[in-house]
Amino acid sequence: MNHVFADVEGNVGWVPAGLTPVRRNWDGLLPVPGDGRFEWDGFMPASLLPRVKNPPEGYLATANECNLPASYPIAERRVGFEWIDPSRRQRIEEVLSPSGKKFSVRDLVALQADDISMPGRRMVAVLRNAGSSDAKVMESIELLRGWDGVTSAGSPAAALFEVWFAKHLRQAVIKEIVPPSAVPLIGAGDAQTILGLLEHPDSRLGAAPQEKRDEILRASLKAARAELDAKLSEDPRKWQWGKLHHAFFEHPLSPAVESGLREKLDVGPLPMPGSGFTVRAAHYRPADFRLTGGASFRMVIDVGRWDGSMAVNAPGQSGDPASPHYRDLVPAWLAGDQFPLFYSDAAVEAATETRIDLVPAR
Repeated sequence: MNHVFADVEGNVGWVPAGLTPVRRNWDGLLPVPGDGRFEWDGFMPASLLPRVKNPPEGYLATANECNLPASYPIAERRVGFEWIDPSRRQRIEEVLSPSGKKFSVRDLVALQADDISMPGRRMVAVLRNAGSSDAKVMESIELLRGWDGVTSAGSPAAALFEVWFAKHLRQAVIKEIVPPSAVPLIGAGDAQTILGLLEHPDSRLGAAPQEKRDEILRASLKAARAELDAKLSEDPRKWQWGKLHHAFFEHPLSPAVESGLREKLDVGPLPMPGSGFTVRAAHYRPADFRLTGGASFRMVIDVGRWDGSMAVNAPGQSGDPASPHYRDLVPAWLAGDQFPLFYSDAAVEAATETRIDLVPAR
């Protein structure tokens, strides 16, 4: 678990927490005999885990990517080898890195719900000189060339890119570069490796790598276009990413109740912006594009001016379906907005709408 902290004197830091097994003679990545030769030797002391205080950049960012400091002795203190794609961290750094720029609470609220796809922008650049004799493929290329990389719910280009990248392009590259027997094990493959290969084709794509790369682009775009024609419309102007990508808060009791009550318990489906590669963090399953993971709760703390803090939860503050606050935070959550998160007694009292007293029975 990544913990970031700040204090009123301006210090900032990062400290991870977790039980990390000490493996003396193997790394834990592959199966080993259970004959006693490969047992854990307890857990690594927290004091030996990596940590950072007051980095020269002036800020800290973590988005589940590999954030081990360059100086961390990973060969001696193994803490992990598998990490989330770094695109979200890269976008955060892009926003925060300009020297001397100051950021408000509102700026950081917006950053937490940023919907720019770094892979999307990279693929737009790859398509800069692409062409096709197929009219629909060429129309798709031109649509993506004019895209700014923002995966908004209403974007036709975002719908095309996400269907293409999640279900067609990456798989097409994997089928080209690995043995057929390994394809089911790899699935869609590592996004960064695939993006790098498409940006800089090499011998993995054969004797004429650039021509093979362009062939993959055209064929996979044709397949993605056919899927969108069937699912949404043959007119790209009618495509919207949110018509595919959706959030659905299904109550645990929903399958067991009649439809009228189910409508009160469930929230959604809701047109959803973003993706798993955006700072917003809106992971989905490609089968039906339903949201499967992301940030249900966000907050920005105004250290030292605590009443200036903000937060949002989804779908609401109340777990009671009869409450007006059961689903009322959904619009703000979708829009990337937050509400005031008050700390002082005076501010909390001023904002109090209802007080619930829990009194023991006699």
